[in-house]
Amino acid sequence: MTSTPEAYDAIIIGSGQAGTPLAAAFAKAVQKTVLIDPAHIGGCCVNEGCTPTKTLIASARAAYLTRRGQDYGIHTNNSSATKDGKNEIVVDMLRVRERKREIVESFRGGNEKRVADAGVTVLMGSAEFVDRKTVKVLLNGGGEKFVTGEKIFINVGERPAPPTLEGVESLDPRIVLDSTSIQELDVVPDHLVIIGGGYVGVEFAQYMSRLGARVSIVQRGKQLLPREDEDIAKVLQDIFTEDGITTHLSSSAVSIVPSSSSPSSPGFILKIKTSHGEQEISGSHILFASGRIPNTSTLNLQAAGITTNEKGYIPVNAYLETNTSNIYALGDVKGPPAFTHISYDDFRIIRSNLLLPPSSPGKPKQLLTTTARQNRIPYVVYTDPQLAHIGLHESEARALFPEKEIKVARMQMSWVARALETDESRGMMKAVVDAESEQILGFTCLGMEGGEVMAVVQMAMLGGVGWRGLEEAVWAHPSLAESLNNLWGSLA
Repeated sequence: MTSTPEAYDAIIIGSGQAGTPLAAAFAKAVQKTVLIDPAHIGGCCVNEGCTPTKTLIASARAAYLTRRGQDYGIHTNNSSATKDGKNEIVVDMLRVRERKREIVESFRGGNEKRVADAGVTVLMGSAEFVDRKTVKVLLNGGGEKFVTGEKIFINVGERPAPPTLEGVESLDPRIVLDSTSIQELDVVPDHLVIIGGGYVGVEFAQYMSRLGARVSIVQRGKQLLPREDEDIAKVLQDIFTEDGITTHLSSSAVSIVPSSSSPSSPGFILKIKTSHGEQEISGSHILFASGRIPNTSTLNLQAAGITTNEKGYIPVNAYLETNTSNIYALGDVKGPPAFTHISYDDFRIIRSNLLLPPSSPGKPKQLLTTTARQNRIPYVVYTDPQLAHIGLHESEARALFPEKEIKVARMQMSWVARALETDESRGMMKAVVDAESEQILGFTCLGMEGGEVMAVVQMAMLGGVGWRGLEEAVWAHPSLAESLNNLWGSLA
């Protein structure tokens, strides 16, 4: 050690959706706090994840609705003669990207101000453990700094897994994309090929398709979104097919070679293996969206005695403690589910357990754990229509409760008045219930504003309101929530 370490009460490594508010909370509690990050404040969600991607998707939806304008009696200039009945549009990718950057900078700036106002010391650089209480920071501006902490919190997140496809190194790097670099494109690809049909892959597929790209998805599994029930995944695939997106299921990429030596028009030929044999696909850009890996390899975790699993994630207990005392892991780095709201809930658990007083003076403090959210984790896939889910899928419920009578309700969105009125009636709802208790075990809405409809059902599940309570409720007409009167008629 070349310098005397500076002592802190709390060291937060990684400025994610747990680390950033946690740093501010410790500082406000008059705990000397340092926040370390190699890139930016706000973490993946603000800078490369939720915020920028949903901003880009909003631009694509604007393009989609403008092109569909004639369905509503709205025409753009020179569009009345188009053969397909669609309005002509012009996509300004520079403005699409600029708008995304503006919103990201605004969100990031808000995070920077909050930690600064709280009195948090911020070190921009890469952290690595020296021992269980000491961390070395390789500063971005040069040099290094050593810090010690009574408590250390790891919130370093994940990054896209690097591609391992044979021949990918021979391609022009400008056309080889991951979930971060695709957001910086200043052109609409002629033909975007996406490796992976998970959440990341399907969102970018529809985003680029709506901007005018031809899009093909190569998915190793037998369906898109392998975690979802088969009937939900099939409806989403049908929607994609209707939108002109090509999907190759039960297929894997074998190799790739450049199709042109011209720097002005690079491209490739991708060989894939399908259930019907090998096939070649020509494309202009390729997006690898088939996996993410934890940012733990450079932390020197072994110096602090912290164990990882075979994939590099840090196992924790229900209190988010690692195997090394006073060191905690929060967010994606501890393994799935990798959602921003899970990371933020991790922050709330730590804040409550370590900083807040007991809710009832004179009584033992009730510690929060991650077990309270199990089987009730919500999420939204921002396809259009949105795919939102809370709780157990049908297959999970039947596997988890083999002794229970499980019933399922399904309803097409074309039966929802509000969806018909807006001409956005694609998709379906699905609910899984315990027949005896009438409690809702899981709910999926692949439909218009599915995330908001799901949140209504989530509140019912949190409050112990069974399906019959939703069926008998008086909902405003014509609202999407009104569909919760009718869904249960198909329960079987």
